[in-house]
Amino acid sequence: MTNREIDGGTPFDWGRTSLDYAKFRDIYPEEFYRKIVERRLCMDGQSVLDVGTGTGVLPRNLYRYGAKWTAADISENQIEQAKFLSKGMDIEYHVAAAEDIRFPDDSFDVITACQCFWYFNHEAVMPEFYRMLKRGGRILVLYMAWLPFEDEIAGASEKLVLKYNPRWSGAGETVRQIEIPDCYGERFEPAYHEEFILNVPFTRESWHGRMRACRGIGASLSEEMISLWEREHKALLEQIAPDAFDVLHYGAVAELKTMKA
Repeated sequence: MTNREIDGGTPFDWGRTSLDYAKFRDIYPEEFYRKIVERRLCMDGQSVLDVGTGTGVLPRNLYRYGAKWTAADISENQIEQAKFLSKGMDIEYHVAAAEDIRFPDDSFDVITACQCFWYFNHEAVMPEFYRMLKRGGRILVLYMAWLPFEDEIAGASEKLVLKYNPRWSGAGETVRQIEIPDCYGERFEPAYHEEFILNVPFTRESWHGRMRACRGIGASLSEEMISLWEREHKALLEQIAPDAFDVLHYGAVAELKTMKA
C-alpha cells in the first residue's frame, strides 16, 4: 500500500508482519472492549462488519457477546492468521480492501474500523457503508496508541523507529478525538465520542515484538534494516526497561449514526 499522506508515500505491507501482528498486537485491555459494549454495540442480535480486521483482533475478543461477525482485510496473510486464531468461532472472513467490500443493502447493524480508518478512501467507502447499514445503524471507529511524551519507554522506542525510518508518520501521538472526514456528514451524524487513558502491560519481549510489528518497522523496512533495528532496540530495552512494565496509552472511540429515514 502507498498513501502520500502516510509515511511520505513509503510503501508498506501488513502481510509482511502478520506473524508478529498475530503474536504481539492482540493487546487491547478489557477496558477498551468494555467501552464498546457499554454503548450496546457488537452484541447479541446484531450483525457486525469489521473492516480492516487485520488478524481479527476485534471480532475474536468481542465474539463472546454474541454478535454475528463478518470481517475483511486487504491482506491475505492477515486473514490467514485471523482464521487460524479464530478456530471454533463462527466468523466469516474475506480478503478485500475497504473500497471493494460489497454486501447487500441493509446487511449490518454496525460497521467497525479499528486502527485502520485513516487508510480508507472515504469518498468511496462512505456511501457503501451507508448502503450496507440498516436503519439506525452505526459506524464505530476505534483507536489505541502509546503516548511517547508521557511514557519514557514508549518515547525512547519511538525515537529509534524514526532513526531507521525517518518518514514514518506514526510518531508523536497525543490524546485527541478521532477525526471524521467531512463527507460522512452527508449521511451520518455524530452519536458519541470518548478518549480515555489506558495502562497496557508488556514484557521486554512483547514490547519489542509490538514495536517490530508497527508500520514503521516490520511492514516497511528491509530484512537487513529490521535486523539492525532489532539489535539496537533490544539493547535499549535492557538499559531502560524492567522485565515487566506498563506502557501508557490512550484509547478513542467515535460513533456515527446513519440518517436513514
